[in-house]
Amino acid sequence: MELGLTQKKAAKMIGVCEDTFRFWETGRVEPFITYYPKIIAFLGYVPFSINTNTLAGKIFSYRILNGLSQEALATKVGLDESTIVELEKGEQRPFKRTLEKLRHIVRL
Repeated sequence: MELGLTQKKAAKMIGVCEDTFRFWETGRVEPFITYYPKIIAFLGYVPFSINTNTLAGKIFSYRILNGLSQEALATKVGLDESTIVELEKGEQRPFKRTLEKLRHIVRL
C-alpha cells in the first residue's frame, strides 16, 4: 500500500498469482522458501529476526537469503538433511569435517 501498488502488481513483481499474494498477506498460507529472496528484495528488508551470532542462525540466514530448503542446502554442501536440521536447532555440535563443508558456503 505504501508503494501504491495493487496486490496484482505486487504479486507480478514477485512472480506469483494475485491469490497467492493475498493468501500470504492474510496469513492463510506461508510462502515457500524459494520465494523468500524475491520477497526480501521486494520489501527491501528481511521481515523477521535472525540471530546470525550463532552457527544455527548463520545457516538459517543463508538458507532464507538464498531460498534454499534444508534438503537443498544439505545437497549443496554434501551433508545429510538431518544434519542441517539438527544444526539449525542448535542441538548438535558439528564435526570438524562438517564445519569445513559449511565454511565454503556459510560465512562462519
